[in-house]
Amino acid sequence: GISVENTAIEFAVVVAILSSNEDIAIAEGFCFAGEVGLSGEIRPVNRIEQRIQEAEKLGFTTIFVSKHNKISLKNTGIKIVLVAKIEDVVSELFG
Repeated sequence: GISVENTAIEFAVVVAILSSNEDIAIAEGFCFAGEVGLSGEIRPVNRIEQRIQEAEKLGFTTIFVSKHNKISLKNTGIKIVLVAKIEDVVSELFG
């Protein structure tokens, strides 16, 4: 198993498992920040604006986050995709 100290990584772990299961790679430049509930809802995480800015600094082009996060960033160079459930991401990434 894996030990996780920050629940914001849950979203990325679920997407990695789905990617492996579907045998389809995630596009380069994508990242994910959010908690995942038992019914697949993507929950907001704290310090989301800081996470978005850091992802941009690291060269990511797109970040997927919960639609329930409050984001007031303007003029970012990273595309912010707001999602409610893991199913939204599955259709976006794997068709």
